[in-house]
Amino acid sequence: MIAAFLAACASKHVAGAEQPAPPVAVELEGVKESSALEPSPAEGVATTEAVLTPEEILNGKNLYEGHCANCHKLFKPTDFTQKEWTPILVRMQKKARLDDSQMATITNYISSELNK
Repeated sequence: MIAAFLAACASKHVAGAEQPAPPVAVELEGVKESSALEPSPAEGVATTEAVLTPEEILNGKNLYEGHCANCHKLFKPTDFTQKEWTPILVRMQKKARLDDSQMATITNYISSELNK
């Protein structure tokens, strides 16, 4: 994607090529610049989180149930908030001997359940 962006920019600087007009700033009354382009998190729309496929969620659930139930009862993802889950997952990763990829999969599963 970056390469495509650089290629597009580079093509504008070819000798003899016509330069596009600079963008014109337009003020819209009562509209903030950032809110006109994308919804804010306050509106309940996550702007930085990737969308997980059902398969990714199922993989996370299977890892969670398969590893965590070996040592203790399983908690529902909704038993804790995302903020409460963070230190729990960090602590349990080492005890359960999970690599970073497995832990990310479990974390994504829990987050997807909290965001339903």
